[in-house]
Amino acid sequence: MIVLPGWLEPVDGGFRLIVRLTPKSARDGIDGVTTTPDGRAALAARVRAVPEKGKANKALIQLLAKAAGVAPSSVSLISGDTSRVKVLQVVGDPRRLIELAGETAQKNG
Repeated sequence: MIVLPGWLEPVDGGFRLIVRLTPKSARDGIDGVTTTPDGRAALAARVRAVPEKGKANKALIQLLAKAAGVAPSSVSLISGDTSRVKVLQVVGDPRRLIELAGETAQKNG
């Protein structure tokens, strides 16, 4: 049985995750786990795209789809369209994303 971290919640056919996004970064990537201002755990991600007209959100969807090994159409933004803290839903298995977050946290540790 897989134990899910606090930023990840199972739903029918996939999972929801909380992400804290940093737009206009020097690179695209997942930086491990962070804490949101309200104290929740969140996956820390950064994208080069600017937060205009949904460009950063689209880049985040692409990044998470690649990390989770799913098609971008399998990732949808549930809430946080204009916020840095977002909730996304992914159709698929969360294991690869959990592994990637753990590997990144150990590197940055």
